[in-house]
Amino acid sequence: MLADTAEKIKRMEIRGAGRIARAAVTALEDHSSSLTPRSLPDYLEKMDEAAALLLATRPTAVSLPNAIHTVMSVLREPYTDVKEAEDAFRERCRAFITTSEQAVQRIGEIGSRHIRNGDVLLTHCNSEAALACILEAKRMGKEISVFATEVRPRNQGYLTIRTLDQAGIPTSFIVDSAARYFMNEVDLVVVGADAVSVNGAVVNKIGTSQIALAAHEARTRLMVAAETYKFAPRTILGEYIEIEERDPGEVLARDLSGQFSHVKVRNPAFDVTPAEYVDLIVTEAGAIPPQMAYLIIRDILGWEIGECSPGVGSRQDTGRGPC
Repeated sequence: MLADTAEKIKRMEIRGAGRIARAAVTALEDHSSSLTPRSLPDYLEKMDEAAALLLATRPTAVSLPNAIHTVMSVLREPYTDVKEAEDAFRERCRAFITTSEQAVQRIGEIGSRHIRNGDVLLTHCNSEAALACILEAKRMGKEISVFATEVRPRNQGYLTIRTLDQAGIPTSFIVDSAARYFMNEVDLVVVGADAVSVNGAVVNKIGTSQIALAAHEARTRLMVAAETYKFAPRTILGEYIEIEERDPGEVLARDLSGQFSHVKVRNPAFDVTPAEYVDLIVTEAGAIPPQMAYLIIRDILGWEIGECSPGVGSRQDTGRGPC
């Protein structure tokens, strides 16, 4: 189960930051239940190894280390035996999954208030949280329509238009590069996030920054929908969020790439949208301007600068340490 989940996250069979987080926590809970450790230290060591395996799958999805940090931190407590640790871990995992699922619903409720009757929306990629805002606006009886991008090279836009179509929302399906062409018809851009930095910059699916730039130039509002566990604590110290580059075969088939001697395919999966192009970030804790991102990291996630000091939390950190 654990290795299978790790592989599915790595291959993007499990997509979306929230889904990745819940899948990882579920895999850790199942792994914990399947272990037959010799002792408490043996149990903790095996759980550290499991967490490290999952952490290595997707470097950009901050929800993954945040989720693992949240559930693994319970194992820092002193326990008398393995069963006591297992029970506490199981309880923490189930609480996280419930909270995560409720967060999307709450974001939908809050975000829908910022969508006006008659608005034309544009969305990019397949964000659970962004779609929750749009679907809730429709449920409230607001007349809306949506431009949805194709989202090359993995075509996540097909998932988005299927959801919108099932909800009865009029949708125009466009190629990514047509976003600026239609931007003057758009009232509000609604996107999700894979990570939010301390200064309010947003890491999301490649192409988001171009759409944000086009929206900014056209004076179109941009709203980001993101669960609080997508905020990136280590950016407090100026650490950059690693942008994942994926298999070139996603862009150019291998049998075609072999025809070129001087061509290198670059395939970044994400880009960074500056905070000044973001009007609002909607979280389950409320809607904030991007400049208030630090308060989410400090007050909601409970990370302080000291917890993110260099040498305390490396990339290999399993989540049981303070960072």
